[in-house]
Amino acid sequence: MCGRYAQSADMRELMEQFEVSGSSPTESLPASWNIAPTNPIYIVRADSENHKKNALATVSWGLIGPWLIDVSEAKASQSRAINARSESIHEKPTFRAAFKSTRCLIPAEGYYEWATALGKYSPKQPFYISAKNGKQLPIAGIWSSWRAPNGSMIETASIITQEAQGELAEIHNRMPVFMPYERWDQWLNPANTETESLKSLMQIESPASLAVARPVSRAVNTVSNNSQKLTAQIEVGEPETLF
Repeated sequence: MCGRYAQSADMRELMEQFEVSGSSPTESLPASWNIAPTNPIYIVRADSENHKKNALATVSWGLIGPWLIDVSEAKASQSRAINARSESIHEKPTFRAAFKSTRCLIPAEGYYEWATALGKYSPKQPFYISAKNGKQLPIAGIWSSWRAPNGSMIETASIITQEAQGELAEIHNRMPVFMPYERWDQWLNPANTETESLKSLMQIESPASLAVARPVSRAVNTVSNNSQKLTAQIEVGEPETLF
């Protein structure tokens, strides 16, 4: 899964990299190197007035199920829906409608993953994973609007994950779905609703080759810790093996 990530870019930088010519927020979100569930995040989606244009928006991380009514229950549910599995996203009630028509990209400077007991690294050792080319990681996501009882609209989003591959599988068994540039238009187009076509867009060759992982301090475990130092590489002992 992906439970924390970093984003310190100004929205103008993101607008340039993700070719945003549609609507955008009125101001940038604060830089954060420890974004947690329910925090406000950036997404790139099709512009509401012109689907051929990309729009930048801010939403809350963790999709709210469309059937929920109570605000407190809806807010609590977000932490359980920050990730959607690519293998079953088209079937799950929380995610399937958004997968069909309201998909997005979630720009990440990098994300954190914690080594599991089944890997070769010490359990719970955090790693920071970022793009090898130094740019933003374009992570596949879905977004949705939820209407509260008072009539206000809350927009939320989830990151799509897949089975980990390559070296990333030595850390954790899941990883985000990275969306290549040449597939952005198809992915964001709300008119593209065919399930098999959408599933094929999430399948790319050697996705782990696009990213590099480095061990970082356990300081990232505490949400209140938030500085670029969290992404700094640390020295760890030799990897442990089970055999």
